[in-house]
Amino acid sequence: MGLGSDMYRQQILDHYKNPRNYGELEDPTFTHVGENPMCGDEIRMDVKLDGTVDDDDATIQQVAFSGDGCAISQASASMLSKELQGMTVSELLEMDRDDVIDMLGVDISPMRVKCAVLAEKVAQDGAEIERGELEVDKTTTED
Repeated sequence: MGLGSDMYRQQILDHYKNPRNYGELEDPTFTHVGENPMCGDEIRMDVKLDGTVDDDDATIQQVAFSGDGCAISQASASMLSKELQGMTVSELLEMDRDDVIDMLGVDISPMRVKCAVLAEKVAQDGAEIERGELEVDKTTTED
């Protein structure tokens, strides 16, 4: 392991110990909750847009998250909350797990990938539920 991966590990620990955008938004465009039942991670994502979720070009103005879980899930949610601001709805929906893993900057074991992508999946599902394209009560990364 090189110096670069140590830097990313420190970044993950920093986001876990000092999460950015932790809490709830007062008037979000949409809110959604998800969990990883394999390890007990749970994340709530609040997203505020400058338009409606049906507008693919609506820009994400604010993101907040709350929940409990392992260092990877919480750090990923913190990092993602910063990354999403300024993105459009279509950019959010186009994200995939590789985008999140690249954002983290370290190799993630197969068992931890579900922890890492939970926040992304919760935000995407929240947008699709708000659009009426998906009907779920709570996102899970069990599949």
